Amino acid sequence: MSDIIQLLPDSVANQIAAGEVVQRPASAVKELLENAIDAGANKVQLILKDAGKALIQMIDNGCGMSVTDARMCFERHATSKVRKAADLFAIRTMGFRGEAMASIAAISQVEMKTRRHEDEIGTMIEIEGATFIKQEPCATPAGTSICIKNLFYNTPARRNFLRSNPAEMRHIIDEFQRISMANPHIAFSLHSDGQEIYRLPASGLKQRIVHLLGNNYNERLIPVEEETSIINLKGFIGKPQFAKKTRGEQFFFVNNRFIKDGYLNHAVTKAYEELLTEENFPLYVLFIDIDPAKIDVNVHPTKTEIKYLEEKSIYAIMHSAVKRSLGRFNISPSIDFDQETGFSSMISLKKPEDIVPPTINFNPDFNPFGESKSTTREYAYQSSNDYQPAVSKNWGSLYEIVKHQPQEQAALELDPEGEDEKLAPVQKQLMQVHNKYIMSQIKSGIMVIDQQAAHERILYERFLLHLEDRKGASQQSLFPQTVTLSPNDFELAKSLLEDIKSLGFEVREFGKNTLVIEGIPVDLGSNNFNETQLFEHLIEGFKNSQQELKLDKRDALARSMARNSSIKSGVSLEQEEMNTLIEQLFACKTPNFSISGKPVIQTIGLTEIDKKFDR
Repeated sequence: MSDIIQLLPDSVANQIAAGEVVQRPASAVKELLENAIDAGANKVQLILKDAGKALIQMIDNGCGMSVTDARMCFERHATSKVRKAADLFAIRTMGFRGEAMASIAAISQVEMKTRRHEDEIGTMIEIEGATFIKQEPCATPAGTSICIKNLFYNTPARRNFLRSNPAEMRHIIDEFQRISMANPHIAFSLHSDGQEIYRLPASGLKQRIVHLLGNNYNERLIPVEEETSIINLKGFIGKPQFAKKTRGEQFFFVNNRFIKDGYLNHAVTKAYEELLTEENFPLYVLFIDIDPAKIDVNVHPTKTEIKYLEEKSIYAIMHSAVKRSLGRFNISPSIDFDQETGFSSMISLKKPEDIVPPTINFNPDFNPFGESKSTTREYAYQSSNDYQPAVSKNWGSLYEIVKHQPQEQAALELDPEGEDEKLAPVQKQLMQVHNKYIMSQIKSGIMVIDQQAAHERILYERFLLHLEDRKGASQQSLFPQTVTLSPNDFELAKSLLEDIKSLGFEVREFGKNTLVIEGIPVDLGSNNFNETQLFEHLIEGFKNSQQELKLDKRDALARSMARNSSIKSGVSLEQEEMNTLIEQLFACKTPNFSISGKPVIQTIGLTEIDKKFDR
């Protein structure tokens, strides 16, 4: 039998490595930006076309490369950052494996121009699918410019798995945000299809966060700083009232490298335990500086996972530091010296001997079931202020059973087989309990309906129908509203624009990261909605539905819209509104369950009520 084990050709090995290192255009962007930072650049430009599928160009003013280094950087495991095995435990650079450039060159067409600051002329290299095309001298600014064209052109199966341009652009923006946030001393810019997405000047950390996430984040940030013998911790956390229902604004950096760590994330969220509900996630941008010998970054190809020697100690330090910052900067009230202090209102101007303590008087002959002989109600107790509010003398009639003839309604079958009981409210007179539940009498007892869950179900099925037939009606706004989103949310909104219009919104693009809302769905009724907040909550809810439930785009959009525009608990309803709500609920396909799978209707039978009274 002949030997069957053999070495793979370099071209095949590079493509296998490329499958681990470069999953999408955002992966290539991450590798190029990290190389620029390691090269000592203080200015980095990123230019994209077709969300990186057609072109990714990175220009930096770093140290540049010599002729030999320019050719060598495309070889597998060729790196300037590691010389021996011990160096793996003293890594301060972003990259170290030496696989990125070889992997990128194996699945794209690469053109690189580079020049060292001390050289007068640079080097230009072209590589296509790991095949060397040419190398020649060229005139180029100091630093490095790399063009990656037609990513995955020679692996069509991988290219077919790429998502839409807005979706891929969101992944690129995520990587850009993480790297630029960790390096506020470097100026970054991002252009896509001729439009400027970001222009970030060199600044401090807080200014960089505000530039990336939006100007309104300036008031949301609380500083965190802690120095110990194990780690040095610094950064910012968000105020509890600005927490969101979706993840995405949580950033951990260890030695300026972005990481994902559920254990440390728990330390932060635990500090918010008494301030936030479980479904809300706070903002945080935290930097851990630690001795590289105490961590291992060589755990995952994407380098987003790290192992620590003193994991429990780091957890405790982070938890206590965040909790202390919340107490110091957010929970404790700030003192305004321009305002009068609250103690003055507690000081009486009367002399102590002139102050008469209040007395309580009561009427021992008071009978609440007796007939009232006066036009005013006699209270069983009276304060010394003799406060006696006037009420109707026929107060006892409030406790009489209303003797109205019940108005029968048609029975509403919830089970087509007829096996379940038919719920039939015996009268249109409905009662709202605590502005939260609608209660109605039925033949077998009492029916209770959750008004918010019922309205969510109604709107969900209605919006889902609009998304299918594309016939959502719109009502024009008297004054169009503009909404400015983060670049990531703006790309998401653009990808959903046609479906959002199908719901009944009249929306159009209006400049950089800005949309104009000229109309809202008619289904929202006459409620006074803030169009801007409604649209922002729609995008936020869509991300939450897709992230938690992995729903398709239209279903997630319908759920988000229904949740944000439904009648909430605590809203008082008129009789006509309650009747309309119940009629529309039983016209739904699945009236019994809310869009989150919880019951909408509960029935309490007469037998169960009788048991409560031991009858």
